[in-house]
Amino acid sequence: MDLLGRLFGDGDEPRVALFVDGPNVLRDEFDVDLDDVREAAAGAGQLTATRLYLDEHATPGLIQAAEARGFEVIVTSGDVDVRLAVDVTQFAVEDRADVIAVASRDTDFKPAIEAANARGCRTFAIAPGEFGRSDALRNAATERVTLEEERDDGPTLVGYDE
Repeated sequence: MDLLGRLFGDGDEPRVALFVDGPNVLRDEFDVDLDDVREAAAGAGQLTATRLYLDEHATPGLIQAAEARGFEVIVTSGDVDVRLAVDVTQFAVEDRADVIAVASRDTDFKPAIEAANARGCRTFAIAPGEFGRSDALRNAATERVTLEEERDDGPTLVGYDE
C-alpha cells in the first residue's frame, strides 16, 4: 500500500473505529491501560478513529494523558452512554468503518452493536477484565476480547475513583 493509502485508509486493511466507555473501563478495579485497549482494537485492522468518552468527573490529567496517546476525548455532561451509542450507530450507517470496536462492560451498547452488525460491520467487544465483562455485549459482537486483569508492564491511565 502506498503512503496515501496508509494515510487515508483506502487499502485492503479493514478500517477500525474504537469507542471507549471511560467511566466503565477506566476504573481502579480493572487497571486498564488505554494502550492495551488500542492494541486490542488494532488487531482487527487500521485504526481510523480512537475515541474516549468521559463524563464531567474526569480529571484534567486523564484528559491530557488520553489526548497525548492519540485519543479524541469527548466529554459529556452526565452519562456517556447515549453519545457513544449514537456515534457507533452513525459510523456504521455512514460506512465510516468496517469494524466497530467498543470497549465497555455496559450492556446498554448491545443495540448499537446489533445496529452495526445489521449494516454489515464486524463488531468487536473489548471487556476490561473477566469481572467487568458483559456477556450480552460479547454475545452481540462478532468478535470479542477480554483484557488481562493483571499488568506489570507499565503505567496505566486511571482517571476515576481517585
